[in-house]
Amino acid sequence: MAEPRVGKKAPGFTLTGSDGKKHSLKDYLGKKVVLYFYPKDQTSGCIKEACSFRDNIEAITAKGAAVIGVSPDSVKSHQNFIEKQKLNFLLLSDEDQTVLEPYGIWKEKSMYGRKYMGVERTTVIIDELGYITHIFPKVKIEGHTEEVLNALT
Repeated sequence: MAEPRVGKKAPGFTLTGSDGKKHSLKDYLGKKVVLYFYPKDQTSGCIKEACSFRDNIEAITAKGAAVIGVSPDSVKSHQNFIEKQKLNFLLLSDEDQTVLEPYGIWKEKSMYGRKYMGVERTTVIIDELGYITHIFPKVKIEGHTEEVLNALT
């Protein structure tokens, strides 16, 4: 399957959220979605990114968008992350990479010479009709929320 591209329909999905309920991308038709993929709950970069979205949630929702985080962590891990960081948006659990792979986010990575599969920090903005309007690959956390806000028109 080809990786998603700007102007194309976003791959659909259904995942369990931090609230214990099933959530599908189609549930958000009529609303913009900031779908951000991150490697791991409670790690320094992921805390910084999540808290930046948390602190700017009003500005993002004012532009008609919902923020949804996706990682391979469990629902329980997400619930702890939300509680500890006081996050005000949904996190989805993709333990089997059923969304990470079609979105092209599950990649071979390398640390200290060791290769492994993991999440490449990426944000995808999806419009009200389900089409991708922006893809931010290999996200640099500093200033990223501002980039997202500028992209939401």
